[in-house]
Amino acid sequence: LGHLLEENRWMNESITALLIGLATGVVILLISNGKSSHLLVFSEDLFFIYLLPPIIFNAGFQVKKKQFFRNFVTIMLFGAVGTVISCTVITLGATQFFKKLDIGTFDLGDLLAIGAIFAATGSVCTLQVLNQDETPLLYSLVFGEGVVNDATSVVVFNAIQSFDLTHLNHEAAFHLLGNFLYLFLLSTLLGVATGLISAYVIKKLYFGRHSTDREVALMMLMAYLSYMLAELFDLSGILTVFFCGIVMSHYTWHNVTESSRIT
Repeated sequence: LGHLLEENRWMNESITALLIGLATGVVILLISNGKSSHLLVFSEDLFFIYLLPPIIFNAGFQVKKKQFFRNFVTIMLFGAVGTVISCTVITLGATQFFKKLDIGTFDLGDLLAIGAIFAATGSVCTLQVLNQDETPLLYSLVFGEGVVNDATSVVVFNAIQSFDLTHLNHEAAFHLLGNFLYLFLLSTLLGVATGLISAYVIKKLYFGRHSTDREVALMMLMAYLSYMLAELFDLSGILTVFFCGIVMSHYTWHNVTESSRIT
């Protein structure tokens, strides 16, 4: 339906998906008289292990690289600095909000954790509305911010969980910054390394060449491996598989046969 309504001025895939989701939920509630409201349970494992990696890999593979790297500093400002500002504002707002509600006491760690979680914005719906060809600058900024924002939120949240927040000082702030740089650089390097290894295997090693099945399978599995390794080492899987997609589109793509490209 979303695809059929693509030319419509008021509708697109995101809005169609939201309306279908709402309508389905209403139908389930009405049929079951509100008793089977948990009939459809959101599975975290299904989403984060099977659905998310291909979406982010495809985004990295298709992204216009010149636009992305030309605006890298702006993207980092939006994604890293913007997320920290957002986290601070939400934490301060939550402090005042919970005081007014009078629902019990929250310590600083809880309030900061709320700020870190809500500062992680999903840019999927926004990107559905934008067209990469019509607004390349805006698209690359929004998309890049979404990827960096994820890494920043993960670092801030993990730091909040592990730090002693009763003794906040300059050392703790530098530790937090070091953690962010460590996660961002390592996640990026892991993605780049996996992408380069896939290009090398397909170009040089016999078992990876001259077979569409093997070439396509190797590309998919290597991209998935980068995501799994990142999750295993507590890095940002989204960042890793995104950069793996960028490197694969630049190097691996040119080493596969014509039939593999078509596939």
